[in-house]
Amino acid sequence: MRLSRRGLLRAGLAGTAATALGGLATGCAVPTGSTGRNMVLWYWSGGLSDTVVKEAKARYDGDVTLKAQQIGGYYRSKLITTMAGRAHIPDIAGLKGEDMASYLPNAGQFVDLRTLGADKLKSQYLDWKWQQAVAPDGSLIGFPIDVGPVVHYYMPAVFEKAGLPHEPDDVSRGLDTWDKFFAAGEQLKKRIPGTYILTDVGSVFEMSIGQGTKRFVDKDMRFIGDQDHVRTCWDRAVEAKRRGIVSSIVSGTPDSISAKEKGLLPSALNASWAAGDLKLEVPKTEGKWRVANCPGGPSNVGGSFLAITKACREPERAFEIITWMLDADNQAQGFVEAGLFPSTPASYSMKKLREPDPFFGDQITMDVYGPAAEKIPVAFNSPYDIALGQPIRDEIKNVGVLGKNPDEAWSDAMSKCRRIADHLGVSY
Repeated sequence: MRLSRRGLLRAGLAGTAATALGGLATGCAVPTGSTGRNMVLWYWSGGLSDTVVKEAKARYDGDVTLKAQQIGGYYRSKLITTMAGRAHIPDIAGLKGEDMASYLPNAGQFVDLRTLGADKLKSQYLDWKWQQAVAPDGSLIGFPIDVGPVVHYYMPAVFEKAGLPHEPDDVSRGLDTWDKFFAAGEQLKKRIPGTYILTDVGSVFEMSIGQGTKRFVDKDMRFIGDQDHVRTCWDRAVEAKRRGIVSSIVSGTPDSISAKEKGLLPSALNASWAAGDLKLEVPKTEGKWRVANCPGGPSNVGGSFLAITKACREPERAFEIITWMLDADNQAQGFVEAGLFPSTPASYSMKKLREPDPFFGDQITMDVYGPAAEKIPVAFNSPYDIALGQPIRDEIKNVGVLGKNPDEAWSDAMSKCRRIADHLGVSY
């Protein structure tokens, strides 16, 4: 399974972005080309609704000229480099959710949105998402764009043939725990040989981690990836492999597409935005899929923010722009147009988000997405979580794909994590 089109599982010392940002001076120069009439917005392809961006340009044209620029390539690196160079800094900058923790220790590079009245709007947004942009000093550096609640995509006809629950509510109830989900996978494989309920063990590990309130580093800058809350997720992924319910087909390949079309890969655990990927990948299967709850409880993958840099000459106007772009109506448009799941619960009851979806057999998928989004657990997000979680993710992949001994893989992951922790100054 491709866990995130937004690059959730980047390799290497991704968490060291905080170190790079730490070298920035507190007072950034006004970006070259940005004047009282120009307001520069940086984001990435698919990061905002094109319609909403276009309407924002028109709406504020009498006051400022909003120059929205899609930045390709390694977005975070380009933003950090630009801010370090103190020139051409955007007034408004998108911050990807998986990178947010790396910006928080350097909150001084961004405007504290509380000073512009953000707290008055807080109740309109998912609290757990809001908290992700709160820096150690209490400042708020990002305004929520979207989230990625995880659900269970499945093919009801295949499940029914295997004697499994097949209506969305029944699947949500009958496969509500990981044990029940694994048992269903065994039954599916037994009744329909060559059919698998999972495409990789990594999805089990990743969604399980997201269902908890702790990750890999705690508030005291201690590595906790060797503790029971992580080992339980690891063992669960290993168990999926041991029980033979994981396909060996590489996701995204022609073989994978063919297997889905034939109903041999009739199940996937992924975020709300993955519905768009599924529609593009296997359009011939329209009407053959449904959406149910993720086993084990709500989890999240993806979701981003908009921030105002200290280089911005008119932060009040910038705040007016981003809060309009990210209100409930416009977030609903972002979901319809670009699959950006709203961080505004008021959007979930809007008619445009409650239309039956033909790809999912005319199911109103918001009935599953919405409640999941509202129940995501709040977890501390360390600047070093990506770096210290990556060796564990790499090794669980080695178990799933290469058949590496799980105990040896765990030992190797912990050794790598300790070396990285030493390099980053994280205790363990």
